[in-house]
Amino acid sequence: MAAAAAAAGAEQQSSNGPVKKSMREKAVERRNVNKEHNSNFKAGYIPIDEDRLHKTGLRGRKGNLAICVIILLFILAVINLIITLVIWAVIRIGPNGCDSMEFHESGLLRFKQVSDMGVIHPLYKSTVGGRRNENLVITGNNQPIVFQQGTTKLSVEKNKTSITSDIGMQFFDPRTQHILFSTDYETHEFHLPSGVKSLNVQKASTERITSNATSDLNIKVDGRAIVRGNEGVFIMGKTIEFHMGGNMELKAENSIILNGTVMVSTTRLPSSSSGDQLGSGDWVRYKLCMCADGTLFKVQVTGQNMGCQISDNPCGNTH
Repeated sequence: MAAAAAAAGAEQQSSNGPVKKSMREKAVERRNVNKEHNSNFKAGYIPIDEDRLHKTGLRGRKGNLAICVIILLFILAVINLIITLVIWAVIRIGPNGCDSMEFHESGLLRFKQVSDMGVIHPLYKSTVGGRRNENLVITGNNQPIVFQQGTTKLSVEKNKTSITSDIGMQFFDPRTQHILFSTDYETHEFHLPSGVKSLNVQKASTERITSNATSDLNIKVDGRAIVRGNEGVFIMGKTIEFHMGGNMELKAENSIILNGTVMVSTTRLPSSSSGDQLGSGDWVRYKLCMCADGTLFKVQVTGQNMGCQISDNPCGNTH
């Protein structure tokens, strides 16, 4: 009854105006509010379904793709490291620069140590050389050393050195500009350089071939040799010898003239011990005849002791 009366009295007082509380009442009220707030752990809590939330980050296929990219970058980094180590070991880069080569502003690349290289492609109009007081040593490991520019090629092998070119070649002294050897036959007469004893060619077109007065001119071939002249072929010498393993064929539009003593060695010519084979089909024989003016012609041998007198011989009555 007292509490109801107090409440009624408080309500009656509040209707008349604001109620002033004492300091003690305010402190008690504040302490009760703090106590209730600290003991209420569910204050402000709202239940949420996590499956309905927006998920962030790389999940599913995006996550697998990110892992693949990271692995690929790692592999590239390892390859880059290996290449860097190889370059560092070959070029020998140190605190003072490259120990094996030097780069100059003029474009010169200088190797300071022994270098092992396979193929070198110089730039246009490049020069390969050595130091002024040192030799340039180029060594091939059981392989020829080849210098090639376009169709011109210089090959240095163990037993020979060969130069091939489709446009010609020329050797000259760089100090005096004196031409030592040239294939420009229209301007310079072709001479073998000093010390060169033989010249190996597949085909040569020239006006004449001569030798020194004190040496012989030898022309040797492994297969077939063809000597052709647009206005005739003239062979002159103190002694002319032909040695061949097969046949020798002389062709001319007008005539073949042999001026001098002509000797034919019959040691390698086919022969028979008897005349029985003359009439058989196994052998076909010809006799070489010569006219008084030096004209040669052949006569087929059809019997023993057959001479050169035939009806259609080119010599007429004298042979």
